[in-house]
Amino acid sequence: MPVAGLETWLGCLTITEENEAITDLHWNGTPSQGETPLLREACSQLAAYMDGNLKEFDLPLKPKGGELHQAVFKAMLAIPYGETRTYGDLAKELDTYGQPIGQACGANPIPVIIPCHRILSANGLGGYSGAGGTDIKIALLKLEGGYPFLI
Repeated sequence: MPVAGLETWLGCLTITEENEAITDLHWNGTPSQGETPLLREACSQLAAYMDGNLKEFDLPLKPKGGELHQAVFKAMLAIPYGETRTYGDLAKELDTYGQPIGQACGANPIPVIIPCHRILSANGLGGYSGAGGTDIKIALLKLEGGYPFLI
């Protein structure tokens, strides 16, 4: 599978493409191998986002996961830049419970691009499965200006 690496202020991010869609984003992954036009575009958009110059990604995504995970990923993608929702908000929207929403967020294979950092607990920050944990979640929320709950 083709992969591309991008150095960012979060560290080295590695993006994987499979069948002309982005399938994974990892911290400190493997170096670039078989870079493609889609991966170059993904790196370009990710760099623009990290610089505060991109508010919405326009990439074909194909995250792995079951039906509920796919519904959660779609709901996360619908949250506008700079806004947040709670696990309970998504649970209500998808007619389920908060715990499965949290599990789907933790299983998100394309963090940052699928913005699981925009999902908070009812009484605070909640967790973050990306490298760096909640420190990275806070940094991403600050980048987007979506962190007034921290004040």
